[in-house]
Amino acid sequence: MPRIICILAILFVSLFAADSFSPELTIWQQLSAFAIHLTPSFILIVFLVIAWKWDFIGGIIFILLGLGFGPIIFLHNYKMNQSIGMSLGIISFITFPFILVGILFVLNHFFRKRFPKTGYHHTHS
Repeated sequence: MPRIICILAILFVSLFAADSFSPELTIWQQLSAFAIHLTPSFILIVFLVIAWKWDFIGGIIFILLGLGFGPIIFLHNYKMNQSIGMSLGIISFITFPFILVGILFVLNHFFRKRFPKTGYHHTHS
């Protein structure tokens, strides 16, 4: 479940790269700007690969990422729209999924330690 949520959240963040297209720019300038705007998505993909391999470390990374960027994104949006409610809504859409993903990866780590051979369910023979 954390992997699916993370992939969806990365796709959502990637949508913001679409604002890099402008008719005044050449196709190469637009593609270059698009690639630059996708840099956060590429970094998030690297974090997802880490979390996929090492649940606990990846989970901590995502929790810290969500908590760390929350205030930054809030302040940035508040300066633009002067609305606390709208800014809180924006950060909840952008940062909360990554905090949730981090928590789920950490929980996954502990479930795997507790039930190493049988998965998450005990079976009675």
